[in-house]
Amino acid sequence: MPIYMDRHMVPGIEAKHAAEAHREDLKIQEEYGCRCMTYWVDEDRGSAFCLIDAPDIDSVKRMHDRAHGLMPHEIIQVNSNVVEAFLGRIADPNAIPDGTTPDLKIFNDPAFRIILVSTTTAEGLLRHRVGNAKASLLNKLYHEIMRKQLSVHEGREVELKGGGFIASFVSVNQAVECAFAVMDDLHIAGELIDLRIGLNAGMPVSKSKELFGDTVAMARYLCSIGKENQMVMAPIIREIYKGERKNNTDESFKWISPSDENFLQLLMETLRNNWQDPQFGLMDFCDQMSMSKSKLYRKCTELTHMSINELLRDYRLNQALHLLKTDRNIAQTTFDCGFNSPSYFTKCFQQRYGVQPLVYAKEL
Repeated sequence: MPIYMDRHMVPGIEAKHAAEAHREDLKIQEEYGCRCMTYWVDEDRGSAFCLIDAPDIDSVKRMHDRAHGLMPHEIIQVNSNVVEAFLGRIADPNAIPDGTTPDLKIFNDPAFRIILVSTTTAEGLLRHRVGNAKASLLNKLYHEIMRKQLSVHEGREVELKGGGFIASFVSVNQAVECAFAVMDDLHIAGELIDLRIGLNAGMPVSKSKELFGDTVAMARYLCSIGKENQMVMAPIIREIYKGERKNNTDESFKWISPSDENFLQLLMETLRNNWQDPQFGLMDFCDQMSMSKSKLYRKCTELTHMSINELLRDYRLNQALHLLKTDRNIAQTTFDCGFNSPSYFTKCFQQRYGVQPLVYAKEL
């Protein structure tokens, strides 16, 4: 059966309340074909999350409604391995039974996590620039250092895809210090592989249909506006970070403001939804983002150091790197990426990456 995670927003919830609701679910779970695996409760943020093996979403809702009436605000289907990677468990932790009710095990385990995302140069480009042997050594060093520092700072590796890691932390200070340690250990190698790190924090279930989807997406966006061997941090990280680096002006990291975060999210979502449309241009950006040309240009260049047209072209070329890994030819990639002409696409690709797309595809 599929596994679901739901989110209950309950201002003022206490760990005991969540334990009581979980106990009531367990009493009737079999009647709805469900298996209530565990839950998380965050008293500070007024949220609780349930992990349930169930036939479908409707069964989860009906069980909750009958058991205690606390209906979930969102429900998403999840993979138990991914849940365990992000949150560290898929079953109840050890807990001390309540003295007055022996069958009630109370624990306060928030699901709020700090998410680290790292990106590097596409492997094919790195091999083209430095050669196969050096590229392999650089990637090996990067993986070893990242995993070593995740272990030292109690981070959990969630995913390694392409050149990018996704990792989860309970402590914001440990996440920040881990990122600094990785950049320090890599040093010049970090610049050679174009290492960028984004740090964000959030809940496992929100608007996205993927676990920590919104949080991971913003961390990726933060990577896109960083520089080589630099960390970019979301406003929420600055809000809860208590380390001594908070007021430093070191160029190895930067914070963004809440207004910049909102702008970046809208900007990247607009790109993501329209990059394949060859007719999509500056005025379309202005319309969808409800901004004048001058304001959009100013905000975009301040945050990304590129104009809107440059950013759109760069985004399309970055997508082309992924499409060229498939069986598409150059012409198909051209039009799938929103370019009107294979010759113009080839020219832009070579200017951006220093290699023709056909050569890059053959090297892959």
